[in-house]
Amino acid sequence: MQIQVVKSKIHRVKVTGADLNYIGSITIDETLMEAANLIEGEKVFIVNVNNGERFETYVIKGLRNSGEITLNGPAARKVQKDDIIIIMSYATMDFEKAKTFKPWMVFPNEKDNSLT
Repeated sequence: MQIQVVKSKIHRVKVTGADLNYIGSITIDETLMEAANLIEGEKVFIVNVNNGERFETYVIKGLRNSGEITLNGPAARKVQKDDIIIIMSYATMDFEKAKTFKPWMVFPNEKDNSLT
């Protein structure tokens, strides 16, 4: 049996921008992507702590160590700059493997989205 489990999570990160006129997606600082084991183009689920919005999009690589978290395209309507969001991705795996799988969890500094 296959089930879906949390693979990656960036917990409580600050939105630095919202660009309605971009094609779509979420731009994430490359350092945060690597820490959370996310790749460009990967599907992610976003939860906005400030307003309760929940939606999905895909990842675009942002500038390393920039702290950038920008929602692009229609997703920009679901956030405002400085909102706190949670970014999650899921993986499908065998039920027995899922019992011992440990997801990548990242807890950035909410002030500047750094890992220090």
